[in-house]
Amino acid sequence: MSNLPFSRSEVFGELRKELHEDKEFDQSAHIFIIMGASGDLAKKKIYPTLWWLFRDGLLPEQTYFVGFARSDLTIDAIRTSCLPYLKATDKDAERLSAFFSRNTYISGKYADESSFSKLDTHITSLPGGPEANRLFYLALPPTVYHDVSKNIKHRCMSTKGWTRVIVEKPFGHDLQSSEELSTHLSSLFTEDQIYRIDHYLGKEMVQNLMVLRFGNRIFGPIWNRDSLACVVLTFKEPFGTQGRGGYFDDFGIIRDVMQNHLLQMLCLVAMEKPASTSSDDVRDEKVKVLKCIAPVPISDVVLGQYVGNPEGEGDEKLGYLDDPTVPKGSTQATFTAAVLYVHNERWDGVPFILRCGKALNERKAEVRLQFTDVPGDIFGNQCRRNELVVRVQPNEAVYAKMMSKKPGVYFSPEETELDLTYKSRYKDVKLPDAYERLILDVFCGSQMHFVRSDELREAWRIFTPLLHHIDREKPKPIPYKYGSRGPTEADDLSKKVGFRYEGTYKWVNPHRL
Repeated sequence: MSNLPFSRSEVFGELRKELHEDKEFDQSAHIFIIMGASGDLAKKKIYPTLWWLFRDGLLPEQTYFVGFARSDLTIDAIRTSCLPYLKATDKDAERLSAFFSRNTYISGKYADESSFSKLDTHITSLPGGPEANRLFYLALPPTVYHDVSKNIKHRCMSTKGWTRVIVEKPFGHDLQSSEELSTHLSSLFTEDQIYRIDHYLGKEMVQNLMVLRFGNRIFGPIWNRDSLACVVLTFKEPFGTQGRGGYFDDFGIIRDVMQNHLLQMLCLVAMEKPASTSSDDVRDEKVKVLKCIAPVPISDVVLGQYVGNPEGEGDEKLGYLDDPTVPKGSTQATFTAAVLYVHNERWDGVPFILRCGKALNERKAEVRLQFTDVPGDIFGNQCRRNELVVRVQPNEAVYAKMMSKKPGVYFSPEETELDLTYKSRYKDVKLPDAYERLILDVFCGSQMHFVRSDELREAWRIFTPLLHHIDREKPKPIPYKYGSRGPTEADDLSKKVGFRYEGTYKWVNPHRL
């Protein structure tokens, strides 16, 4: 067996072989229903993802797609609105026509049972419809979840196959509302029918965290409080709210990113080795980590809000409050840094620093483990701390920052790295989109990369007191310039709890030497 990395077609060839050997997967009819088919999420993410899976032959042979929304739409109108996001080339034309020939659309009201009876009749009329497995994607605002889920249960369940429901975040806006939604969904469906999607769990490097940790002997003995000074989890976006300010102002950066994406990554970094890679074994360990984290006090938090940069260009000149969709005088944070502690034997005393924000200096999501200083230093304070960095986006990579002797006649150490940059090591492999992996997981019945109700409860328990404090007291966030690293107070907080930023490391691209 060659050790060369697989090309895209080979990767998909292997995957197809695995999937289609599963008789239940390939021989049953499947009907994928997009609730909210007229919305942005459907147009930009769900239809494109279903098209890519269909194009690459990864869906069961007999799969049909049904859009449902309030608007009067045709399949031609859906095709036209989705086209800019499909990445289809001229050679895909025939396959694309085949994809849209399997699409139909029904309009109806979300609160109206008769609309769902009409939808059920339509689903049953499709080839293999009476026996088909049904997947419902709720690409909808949370305000209609109750009505839609109730009507699916009472009018649209598959009688002979299985039914699975995919729910998009936000899963509530605090512990109480999340519990109400969970209670409502669990009164209608079993936990193995509910797929709460957090697209970060579909990203290559987030999934790689488990293999890095538990598939390598070298990391096991040092992945703990004895060797690690701190762990930093970062999510940065270089753009502001861009007209989505009204939605964002209701939720804020903590609910939008920190309570879900960053906390999920924290769990994968901090959890113990699961008994197996089965969905529930993995999620059991993640819940144990969350149970060891106390609610975040406001004293361990820095809140920021971006302001326009007078020297910037275009949108950079505009602050958050200049977005016409943002309420006047809003104190909603667009940047947050928070320090969490996992109170267990492995992690006691190690700060987990979570940082996320909009309108920052770069697009980046990463996990950074900073190790403690080398004891008994013999190099006159020339050594910097080692770091292991897992970059989730962009340019997926794993690299370790380490000290090495400076080449030549010197006997002094300098910083360098062991570098696994994916696009260098795996040149021709195009990584699947996060939504591709996750939707395929739903077809296959794998829930490992989805959020379980007890996980969700613990995540909200950690952040709800802080969120209620912010909602009640409305503390004024610290202004930071569009395009900066965020408020300097966030760096001060990281430094205070033990993170050391040297600023001396320079990465050299080995392929340009």
